[in-house]
Amino acid sequence: MMAFRSIGRCMTRTAAAAVVVASVLAVAGPASPAAAQTSDNWWENITGFGSSSTQRPDRPAVKPDDMNDLRPDDVPWRSDEMLQQIDRAIGVYEQIVAKGGWPLIPGTRMMRPNDTDERVPALRKRLRATGELSGKAGGWDDYGFDSTVEAAVMKFQERNGLRPTGRVDKMTLEALNITADQRLDQLRLNRNRIVELLQQPPEERYVLVNAAAYQLEAVERYQVVQRHRVISGRPERPTPTLRATIKGLNFFPYWKVPDSVAQLDLIPRLRKEPEYLAKEQIRVISGDFNGPEIDSTAIDWNMADAKTIKFRQDPGPQNALGLVRIDMQNPEGVYMHDTPMKQLFQQRMRPFSAGCVRVQDVFKLVEWIARYEPGWENPGQVEAVLRSGQALDVALTRPVPVYFTYITAWAERDGTVQFRADVYDRDGKRPSDVYDPDAPPPPTQALAP
Repeated sequence: MMAFRSIGRCMTRTAAAAVVVASVLAVAGPASPAAAQTSDNWWENITGFGSSSTQRPDRPAVKPDDMNDLRPDDVPWRSDEMLQQIDRAIGVYEQIVAKGGWPLIPGTRMMRPNDTDERVPALRKRLRATGELSGKAGGWDDYGFDSTVEAAVMKFQERNGLRPTGRVDKMTLEALNITADQRLDQLRLNRNRIVELLQQPPEERYVLVNAAAYQLEAVERYQVVQRHRVISGRPERPTPTLRATIKGLNFFPYWKVPDSVAQLDLIPRLRKEPEYLAKEQIRVISGDFNGPEIDSTAIDWNMADAKTIKFRQDPGPQNALGLVRIDMQNPEGVYMHDTPMKQLFQQRMRPFSAGCVRVQDVFKLVEWIARYEPGWENPGQVEAVLRSGQALDVALTRPVPVYFTYITAWAERDGTVQFRADVYDRDGKRPSDVYDPDAPPPPTQALAP
């Protein structure tokens, strides 16, 4: 069912469908005046809520096309082939452990190209153990950090989800010094996670989000047809592990600010910057989200409590959800959505949200989700709705399953083994202590967006 939102009313299914078909055809023509003032894809360039970037000034932005951080082929994480690949990786790491593993690299000082450092021989041996450096490159008496070592360090960084600088900085050194036994345990643990995913009934189409790798896969007929970078939850507000169903799409959504976000983030900001509400078009509501609006200038923010007042942000470019929300009802209250803060996708590690998942190029994903809905079979319908500037809810007649997962180690078809940081500290226990297929997932406080 598809329906335009209006104040206090909703349309019947038949009427709504008729309106949508007519509207989509109509809006395929000239764009609205506001849209016409900018580029054709004006929605791709918006900023807004929280528009101050968390990009560190000392880190140059990386163009998304140059990041090389998405998986390379059409093999899903949730597949027998992935299970076979990780089994081969486990066999390789068992051999590494049996041979004594690899040396730890002492000290904390950074190593850079063209340096001469007494630790470089240990670094070479470490990189040879996992295949980033060939066996013929340098020896124990070679202390020079040459271009061969630099290239090997960059390979290691890419395989560990790190920025490929070629320098052995603090994060790279920490990853290098994870022992072979720990890596073997990590592979076994993640094998169990993939087995758990495979125990679910097979599905023709589904979406899988790997919060640890900041990636999303859209899978159809057992092959990945789209991959997207995502932003997942901060360590203190992690994205949960769950299975849900995408049942609707909300274009130009309101953002109903969760109580936790209001209490921990918004109200403290309003004590210092009360004009923030007007700037971001956030309204204060009494009681619940359906209550009357309150004059925010009459509120003492030092005494405000999110239990008695609510915050709702108007739709539009400034909205924290961006221009579309992917509705997937679940006990954790999380979902996927657009974002005005697109510059954050240029970071390699992206734990920036309050629990929900922000999706890069989300409109391509939305078009794939809706492609079998009446009136949405042909490409371009999503763009037409965006050009219209009108709020629209789409209730899917063919819902799409979605999995939020946490896979920190896997192997690719070419044998490359990939590891990611355990940002939520879920890998700390040994595999036998962690996954019981019949046990419910541990409770996780997940916040939106």
